[in-house]
Amino acid sequence: MMIHIPQVLTKDQVARLRALIDAAAWIDGNATSGAQSALAKRNEQLPEDSPAAKAAGEAILDALSANPLFVTAALPQTVFPPLFNRYGGGQTFGVHIDNSIRQSREGTVRIRSDLSATLFLTEPEDYDGGELLVEDTYGVHEVKLPAGDMILYPASSLHQVTPVTRGARTSSFFWIQSLIRDDAKRALLFQMDIAIQQLAGKVGAGAPELVSLTGTYHNLLRMWAEL
Repeated sequence: MMIHIPQVLTKDQVARLRALIDAAAWIDGNATSGAQSALAKRNEQLPEDSPAAKAAGEAILDALSANPLFVTAALPQTVFPPLFNRYGGGQTFGVHIDNSIRQSREGTVRIRSDLSATLFLTEPEDYDGGELLVEDTYGVHEVKLPAGDMILYPASSLHQVTPVTRGARTSSFFWIQSLIRDDAKRALLFQMDIAIQQLAGKVGAGAPELVSLTGTYHNLLRMWAEL
């Protein structure tokens, strides 16, 4: 299940975040790559322990915790501290799958990567190329979103970033361990929750049928959740 989450950050928040991270020192993106990814990855990255990366990451985590669509779609148990990358001058990241287990450099965060997220920090008209291509059973999906928007997709997906041939593409990327490990179950709960919210707007939150449906949602969540 791929979910587009619009306006995780406002344009003003993006501008403040970009001013912070653009002024920091960037390094070779392969500093955090596994052996397979290193063969395909050509980009720049902020060091995990960079004060700018930590401050910008905290701002993103605050925005995510206040975003109802993200919470509904991801059912997050743990969000990996956001990282930041930049592509320009033909840089690219070939086809790969993200590591199943992610651990922060300090060892303070260790998660199973159920979901991958890319939060775009550059407007699409400011660069050519740089599309995120995500493969699933329905084909290849091309993603290039406005600054402040985010795409959420299963971390088990094959994906790549096409070469950036003009300008530069700056993004934040990170992973989520969900309360619901299985993507199909998580998709069902997402669809049910959205339907409940839409129905509440039509019949009122106190309608007996809606109370029953909400109870079913929570009983499924109780049955499937891993804490």
